[in-house]
Amino acid sequence: MNERVYKTMTFAGISSITIGIVLTVVGIAAGIIAMISGARLLKDKKGLTF
Repeated sequence: MNERVYKTMTFAGISSITIGIVLTVVGIAAGIIAMISGARLLKDKKGLTF
């Protein structure tokens, strides 16, 4: 019984670490894309005439 709990906890810990790493990478990538898009919008704003 104890061995089963030990394996379950190990799997849960590894899964949590993996999910955390993936979310960090996705979050950083989304932030970089948002900054680039914002910079392009600000740069292109100067060329608009109404």
